[in-house]
Amino acid sequence: QVQLVESGGGLVQAGGSLRLSCAASGRTFSRHAMGWFRQAPGKEREFVSYISSSGEYRFYADSVKGRFTISRDNAKTTMYLQMNSLKPEDTAVYYCGASQWGYLNDYRKAPAYDYWGQGTQVTVSS
Repeated sequence: QVQLVESGGGLVQAGGSLRLSCAASGRTFSRHAMGWFRQAPGKEREFVSYISSSGEYRFYADSVKGRFTISRDNAKTTMYLQMNSLKPEDTAVYYCGASQWGYLNDYRKAPAYDYWGQGTQVTVSS
């Protein structure tokens, strides 16, 4: 069982930056592929970014590529999402997910993840 807790959300002006963290419990963090998703009001949860268990593979949604950077520190059992050049359309609740596997082929699909955090709100004002 993996428990995930997101933090770092908040209100920021367009063009600003935020760094989200996803802290995981347990001793198996380094075995889990992980991802960030977001959900805006009235919309489905959408893929943002993915990182394999070792950190070797990292993928991004086209909408955030070049602005967001995913990383993880397995020693600290924490994953991060550095978000730069934020836009109003980035406003959403951001969730981190963990898979029981170290690598996912279907990393863009929410059902591929076995564990989820409670989410952190990111609001970008224009």
